[in-house]
Amino acid sequence: MDDQADPRGGELGEFLRSRRAKISPERAGLTPAPTARRVPGLRREEVAQLAGVSVDYYVRLERGRAVNVSESVLDAIARALQLTGDERGHLFRIAKPVRSRPRPVPAQRVRPGLYRILDTLTEVPALVVGRRTDVLATNRLARALYTDFDALPQRERNMARFIFLHDEARTLYEDWEGVARTTVAALHLYAGEHPHDARLTELVGELSLRDRDFRTWWAAHDVERRTFGRKLFHHPVVGDLTLDYEALAVTGDADQVLGIYTAEPGSSSEQALALLASWSGDPAPRPRFTGS
Repeated sequence: MDDQADPRGGELGEFLRSRRAKISPERAGLTPAPTARRVPGLRREEVAQLAGVSVDYYVRLERGRAVNVSESVLDAIARALQLTGDERGHLFRIAKPVRSRPRPVPAQRVRPGLYRILDTLTEVPALVVGRRTDVLATNRLARALYTDFDALPQRERNMARFIFLHDEARTLYEDWEGVARTTVAALHLYAGEHPHDARLTELVGELSLRDRDFRTWWAAHDVERRTFGRKLFHHPVVGDLTLDYEALAVTGDADQVLGIYTAEPGSSSEQALALLASWSGDPAPRPRFTGS
């Protein structure tokens, strides 16, 4: 067992500590000690016991000093910490990173066919989101629902920046905190997949500096990827909307998703969407931007 410190050990250790802090002994099936606990959640020795590894090995793992950790050990730790599927995948990525030379992350391109799909979706908001939650393309209703991303400087066309740095976002969502925390969790997943993305580092640094909530939630190391769900909006023009969303994977680019919002047929939200479409009008053709 190599005792050399791993350069990503800090991230791995912080993630493991954040997960065991969320698991109580009772939830893990352990009998709690009669003495008061000085730390929230499980102790290191309790995780080691549940995972069937030595305490020394687990401590070294949290400190980034146990490299070449086996998949069976990671599986055991994931079970001990009761990790979700997203959390387990993240654990494997940060514990066993691909040993490759860092390369610049190439710019993303939106295919012409995707633009045509957006243009045909005239009754529902739709947008293409890429790496780091960059907004790559939108249709007319998405711009009317959120903001005119096309009119922003390219580096500002980002959903996380919109959510945390634009005041109107905090009143647009009924559950702004839930949406914001989910966005942070998605960025953490992306960070595990693309640890050398310099633009992600820039984004996280900017948001951490400018927003206390982001700084707090980023330090929590939650990870989650939501591909469908429901969001409630308070739109300044058409009022309340309850919209279901689907995030559809774009073939050919694993880091692009097509997000589509729909309302329940016959509902007041469907009527509000129709009003939003009428209010937004039929603008002149927009120039295509290719992404980031």
